[in-house]
Amino acid sequence: MGRRLGELTTQHTKSMVPVNGTPLIDRMLRQLASHQLKRVIIVIGYKGEELRQHIGNRFPELNIQYVENPVYETTNNIYSLALAANQLQEDDTLLIESDLIVDDSLFSLILSDPNPNLALVAKYQSWMDGTMVKIDEQQNILNFVPKKAFRYDEVDQYYKTVNIYKFSRQFSQQKYVPFINAYCKALGPNEYYEQVLQVITHLDKGNIKALPIGDEKWYEIDDVQDLDIAEAIFAEEKDILRKYYGRFGGFWRFGGMLDFCYLVNPYFPTPRLKAEIRTFFDTLLTQYPSGMKINSLIASKSFGVRQDYILPGNGAAELIKTLLDMLPGKLGVVRPTFEEYPNRFEAERLVTFFPQNEDYRYNADDLMNYFSVNRADTLLIINPDNPSGNYIPVTDLLKLAKWTAQQGMRLIVDESFVDFSEDWQTASLLHNSLLEENPNLIVMKSISKSYGVPGLRLGILASADMQLISRMKAAVPIWNINSFAEYFMQIYTKHEADYHEACGKFVEERKTFEQELKQISYLRVMPTQANYFLCEVLKPHTAREIVLTMLKRYNILTRDCSLKPGLNPDKQYMRIAVRNREENHKLYEALSSLG
Repeated sequence: MGRRLGELTTQHTKSMVPVNGTPLIDRMLRQLASHQLKRVIIVIGYKGEELRQHIGNRFPELNIQYVENPVYETTNNIYSLALAANQLQEDDTLLIESDLIVDDSLFSLILSDPNPNLALVAKYQSWMDGTMVKIDEQQNILNFVPKKAFRYDEVDQYYKTVNIYKFSRQFSQQKYVPFINAYCKALGPNEYYEQVLQVITHLDKGNIKALPIGDEKWYEIDDVQDLDIAEAIFAEEKDILRKYYGRFGGFWRFGGMLDFCYLVNPYFPTPRLKAEIRTFFDTLLTQYPSGMKINSLIASKSFGVRQDYILPGNGAAELIKTLLDMLPGKLGVVRPTFEEYPNRFEAERLVTFFPQNEDYRYNADDLMNYFSVNRADTLLIINPDNPSGNYIPVTDLLKLAKWTAQQGMRLIVDESFVDFSEDWQTASLLHNSLLEENPNLIVMKSISKSYGVPGLRLGILASADMQLISRMKAAVPIWNINSFAEYFMQIYTKHEADYHEACGKFVEERKTFEQELKQISYLRVMPTQANYFLCEVLKPHTAREIVLTMLKRYNILTRDCSLKPGLNPDKQYMRIAVRNREENHKLYEALSSLG
């Protein structure tokens, strides 16, 4: 009935819900039509007549027949399957649930396998729900694990049933159907057919084999979020990047994806820090965080800045919006850059400097020369810049801070990526003395990126302009960060030495990865001091072609930057994040395969 799909199933059965414009049942019947099948039996109940009319006579090669469950509201799938018991015993059978969307290859996979009784399974991922199985090295199913028996401490042993099975006629005649009938008689019709498979497996292991599907695509659609994810996974080529990029994260729902698009530290937090947070998980989950007064004190302790100079936020994004809403006049920006800032201003309030070189390099003198003529009230510097990786040393930033003060300008320096620079130990402006010497200076830092904790949603802003800080503290909610983010700041100083080690390790890995990327003939790799590389894509390739190939063939997400404001519109660009050694080399090998 698909109640969790809301209005999408008020007039139609679940299998008629469209994914990217094609109803699930249409897609599946087309897939089945490409195989040599004698007939297709569809068990119907809710909105069954609507489904009959929808299918009509469009698939004559499938010899479609219907079995009706008139009491679908009070029974479950064991009863629906029992109604088709005669058909089960007449042929070898594929059993398929109708709320699935799967890659074409899965039907070929199960049909070509010599094992007569088989279940397609996928290694457990966090998005999966329903029946799990445990298997041995010979792919025998040792146990079916229903929801009630699910244990989170055993997830590394679990495979999720894809809900596509193959049963031999002999198995159905001698075991499955007799057990289904007995189970229904003993426990009633409101049960699940997987429970019968569980019983058979307990009595005689080896009856059913598992066939892991690896990285083949599939999804089970139970609610509107499932539908949204399925539409991204199975998007048409013209839409696929828009659907992925438009999610802005949450890619842990896409099992096995390597995300080279979003930018975080691959070496921090350490297992030790994560273990400490896990120890207090229950407390942090069930209790309120502190208010702004306490959290600004904790931030002061963590980052070495006076309490009345610092403001923690729900990610840098909250602080950016709050700050820019308060700034009058015009904003000076360099493009290409991180668009979160200029997007907060009307076009007529932006004064934009475009570096005039193919690597998009610029320095403090370039900025002073340009903005001395093209006046702005506030100058924004992302350092290192995104996506160019351009970097201005701290001595030059301080020179720029003095110059902007003389010009009556504020200076915002976003140093979210500065800890990835080669001189990360001395590159930060988060020092009381520097802030006090430059009261026009505002320092922004996203903790997500260099500290590797984007899920915490944590950022900080610092300035010796206490009036501005006070106004901003009054403007954000009193509980603007969660307990996990608060606790991270509380314990960070205990793990600071590990963080320093992670920063050093990162710099070395970036050098190694850069040398690999420079071996890719169609990439021109630009210098960077950040945790990403801006690469020009050389002909005959295009950035879109490469990004699509990486995603579709290797399940690796990278960023096509070709349309980013400030980049040469006649050229092609992509941005590649730096991850750990194993993952970076995997991307290198995938890119190398394109020649």
